[in-house]
Amino acid sequence: MAEDLGTPWRKVDAPVPEEEVAWVDRYWRAANYLSIGQIYLRSNPLMRDDFTDEGTGQVRPFGREDVKHRLVGHWGTTPGINFLMGHVNRFIHDHGQSVVFFMGPGHGGPAGTSQALLDGTYRERYPKITDDEAGLQRFFRRFSYPGGIPSHFAPETPGSIHEGGELGYTLSHAYGAVLNNPDLLAFAVVGDGEAETGPLATSWQTNKLVNPLTDGIVLPVLHLNGYKIANPTILARISDEERNEFFRGMGYHPYTFVAGFDDEPQLSIHRRFAALLEWVFDEICDIKRYALAGNAERPAYPMIVFKTPKGWTCPTYIDGKKTQGSWRAHQVPLVSAKDTHEHFRVLRSWLRSYGPEELWDEGGSLRPEVTEFMPQGDLRLGANPNANGGLLRHDLTLPDIHDYEIPVDERGHGYGTTEATRVFGDYTRDVMKLNLTKFRVFGPDETASNRLQSVYHLTDKQWDAGFGADPENDSYLSVSGSVIEQLSEHQCEGLLEGFVLTGRHGVWSSYESFIHVIDSMVNQHAKWLEATVRHIPWRAPIAGLNILLTSHVWRQDHNGFSHQDPGFVDLLLNKNFHNDHVVNIYYPCDANMLLVCGQAAYQSTNCINAIFAGKQPAPTFLSIGEAEEEFREGVAEWEWAGSVTAGETPDIVLACCGDVPTLELLAASDALQDLGIKVRFVNVVKPLAIQNAAENDQAVSDQRFRELFGTGVPVLFAFHAYAHTIHGLIYDRPGHDDFHVHGYREEGSTTTPFDMLRLNEMDRWALAAHALELVDGERYAKRIADWRAFRDEAFQFAVDHGYDHPRFTEWVWRDVVGQQDNSAAAMSSTGGDNDE
Repeated sequence: MAEDLGTPWRKVDAPVPEEEVAWVDRYWRAANYLSIGQIYLRSNPLMRDDFTDEGTGQVRPFGREDVKHRLVGHWGTTPGINFLMGHVNRFIHDHGQSVVFFMGPGHGGPAGTSQALLDGTYRERYPKITDDEAGLQRFFRRFSYPGGIPSHFAPETPGSIHEGGELGYTLSHAYGAVLNNPDLLAFAVVGDGEAETGPLATSWQTNKLVNPLTDGIVLPVLHLNGYKIANPTILARISDEERNEFFRGMGYHPYTFVAGFDDEPQLSIHRRFAALLEWVFDEICDIKRYALAGNAERPAYPMIVFKTPKGWTCPTYIDGKKTQGSWRAHQVPLVSAKDTHEHFRVLRSWLRSYGPEELWDEGGSLRPEVTEFMPQGDLRLGANPNANGGLLRHDLTLPDIHDYEIPVDERGHGYGTTEATRVFGDYTRDVMKLNLTKFRVFGPDETASNRLQSVYHLTDKQWDAGFGADPENDSYLSVSGSVIEQLSEHQCEGLLEGFVLTGRHGVWSSYESFIHVIDSMVNQHAKWLEATVRHIPWRAPIAGLNILLTSHVWRQDHNGFSHQDPGFVDLLLNKNFHNDHVVNIYYPCDANMLLVCGQAAYQSTNCINAIFAGKQPAPTFLSIGEAEEEFREGVAEWEWAGSVTAGETPDIVLACCGDVPTLELLAASDALQDLGIKVRFVNVVKPLAIQNAAENDQAVSDQRFRELFGTGVPVLFAFHAYAHTIHGLIYDRPGHDDFHVHGYREEGSTTTPFDMLRLNEMDRWALAAHALELVDGERYAKRIADWRAFRDEAFQFAVDHGYDHPRFTEWVWRDVVGQQDNSAAAMSSTGGDNDE
């Protein structure tokens, strides 16, 4: 499809024709009128003096009755964005260049919908918005209106690629979009308020992580209109020299364009900006040409500082207070336009200043000269397939996960000590090998730490920020590569989002506790997906956004309390409403299950996949076949780990979710069975599978829930994260009062693995003791006391020796081929009583 997007990087060695300059002005006036109409007008969209009122049937002039009751939206940034969109359309028309417009100031939503109406894509997606007066009225009523669309540059708008409801992600999305997309120009507008956010501030550095030969080009445009909601912006108040030095230090070549602060004619302003855009594009074409010629020197990429008044073209003063060029223009400048005749008169005069009679004919249709120089076909901003990335997405070619299987079938459940994420890394390496231009790996300097380093045997880390004198210290760094590392979780998430939103695939990994840095980014992406799944069938499905959460809470004993937080799952669970299924949560118990989860994630669309998996050596309990069977339902009974036959009622159900809780509960089950306790053992890989059935149509039925967990039988549940998460999932399930959940208790330190578990009542002795209390605490009081006493003994052993007790470190499950049957002895207390 990309072949249909014209010839990229084509210069035009001639001044911009005057008729095109005049056309941009017509576009700008029309877009401004449409933007104000969306904010203010409910009816009579062209301010006719002979308008027929739909309520009364009477003919009347334009009046306060035509103004919306609730004035919602933002004007301040909108006219500047309308100006830029007009010039980008002219530029695309002349050069045939594929462009995606990234709107950082999401409050410019009226500009985005106006642009889509003007290029025709809005009517193609929403046929009821006809090219006449009635259609224009429907268009105005859709904006920030009951049953309509949001006020931001939302997914409902053709050409939008991120909503911008939260600021800071424009450049990371734009740079993610151009990776492996050499013909794409990302026109990325950054609001000057947005430029003060942490994510945006660090994303300026991304020009050092792209390759002008294999990637497209990002053209940042800093929209410097001077004010945020109620305060000036930093970059608008510092001197031009200081600001330019800042951007030069970031590796850019800044061009400053100033307009709107004097009486310069509008055509003169358009003429100057059109010339600047041509000059900047020539510079970009030279960067591409030099890269093709083999020039390895990192270029200084151009950027534009676009300095205009906030609320440009609105009334300069309202009620005697400065409005244009002040923070008062940020939202709705005339809040009483319906209530007072004075404000209504100002609004009417403001609307008429754009000359709508020159832009629409008597029937309310756009005049041909308003769309004369618009791009055509897929080159239109609203139709570019990169902004509807599912149109470009192809399924990944995946290797067979059996090729990476740990041989549990031959060696027994609990075989080996394998780093699960290292196995996943080998699989991911080969996924990349089969899909080299459409799959990438991202990480905040933790790809190797999280055991994915085998990807470096296939590809380097993409890097163009200079190389040191000692090559050994720069291992796997080159200007070309399919891995990007920057110590910023915002960047990893944003780059992957941009890559996925434009039709490609990938994964990024993070330490579990630090994923909270991008909670709100994941929230924004989930909302984009929710809106798409519910309401927007014309958006083709995009690949799942895959996050590997490792270095997790139960194995952060070496880093300490600050690195211990498993709460990201709770944010994800908040997104699982309305059966949209935009979130998948996986807790694989071992390496083979991680392969099954990874394969599903790499095949998925329109969702976020969060996989919580450890990187430390651990046993493997399931074969690939067993893992696939459990994965289909999300939960399974492990008959080999229990001691009840089919139809037999257990004394207790042991359930677990997460790799370390599974290991600890298996050890507890081992000891309980040695005492003759009848155990049913259940493992959960998808916590959403046990969610209340009424809230999730993909969860197991209540009947199946009873089969797994029983009724009237105590259930001891060992969970990776906070205990309340499980209680919240199953509060409406039958027998939910029988559940006793162990989870992370907000206790931790820099200590040993056993002590980390001990502090949170997750170690095998604490679990087994609690199980006996639930079964018959009085009968097993001596064994309970012994196990609890051993916990103190094992802690003191770690204090004395600096490592954990052998009875903790040497336990293995009894099924492993060649192992002596001493597993129960490793759990037993020194007393040796049988408690009978």
